Amino acid sequence: MLEPGADAPAVSATNQHGETVTPDFSTPTVVYFYPKDDTRGCTVEANEFQAALPQFREGGISVYGVSMDDVESHAAFAESEGLLFDLLADPAGEVAAAFGVDTSAGHTGRHTFVLADDEVVAVYDSVDPNGHAQDVLTDVRNEFVRGG
Repeated sequence: MLEPGADAPAVSATNQHGETVTPDFSTPTVVYFYPKDDTRGCTVEANEFQAALPQFREGGISVYGVSMDDVESHAAFAESEGLLFDLLADPAGEVAAAFGVDTSAGHTGRHTFVLADDEVVAVYDSVDPNGHAQDVLTDVRNEFVRGG
């Protein structure tokens, strides 16, 4: 798995709207990997990132969720949960591989990466979805948003 200080990978994937997205890692960005759409822990995590999304955006911080589910699954999940950030479909595990995230079980684990200035700034490994988005928000605000 990528470690802090590593160069940000160049990745593109299709979001829940069928659009190809290429995240800009020169600006503060959160990429969180989760196992599966519409499951308990993944729903908790997605809803917490959605609840904190206004604060992330106020700080100029982008948020992306990534799983090995397909575009249709992401579209249904985003609609049912009211998610307004991009969920990137990674059915072949290419985005996960770029970050060094294991997909041997047919899904990813729960890992979050914070990137900025085209490098990995922080890594959260095997996270608990409860409270995770707020922890990441606090950390990135302290790092990137002075007075935040």
